[in-house]
Amino acid sequence: MTPLSKDLTMDNSPVRITAEETLSDNWYILKKYSFDLRRRDGSWQAQTREVYDRGNGATILLYNREQRTVLLIRQFRMPTFVNDYPGYLIETAAGLLDNASPEERIRLEAEEETGYRVGQVEKVYAAFMSPGSVTERIHFFIGEYQPGDRMGDGGGLEEEGEDIEVLELGFEQALAMVQAGEIVDGKTILLLQHLELRMLKEGW
Repeated sequence: MTPLSKDLTMDNSPVRITAEETLSDNWYILKKYSFDLRRRDGSWQAQTREVYDRGNGATILLYNREQRTVLLIRQFRMPTFVNDYPGYLIETAAGLLDNASPEERIRLEAEEETGYRVGQVEKVYAAFMSPGSVTERIHFFIGEYQPGDRMGDGGGLEEEGEDIEVLELGFEQALAMVQAGEIVDGKTILLLQHLELRMLKEGW
């Protein structure tokens, strides 16, 4: 382990990082941190945690108000396959920021994955999805689409191992699939529920 320089831990912080060790940088970066955590009673406790840093991301739910439809995608996710699931998840379009702004990145990802060129997007919130082990913060967007916005077939990038199926579903059908356990991706469920609340509030 290599001790961190002192300026990486603020003097008044309840956390004092004492060492870090890179365990893997094969795909993204996995590190082991040793640190002291100040407990609520004022005492300090030594702890270690493994932290996976894959950067921040963005996701978008594309919807058509008149047709009451949404655009989702289906793709293979290896971590779900090894956790007693078929592996193919129905999701909202998403991607890592890779030094772009969330708005810029989500427009590019939406077109790359769904084939639809997105105009105006609305950010609804940002959230950590697995804060116990992953650094990623996801920026959540919604945006309207029209049939004429389709520029291509979508499907993602083959050189990145993507083989994405584009799904246009009725909004009520998508909600029913959440209830039935057919849609189990967290970011997708959050955005569908956000849109449902928006529809109820605004009387769509």
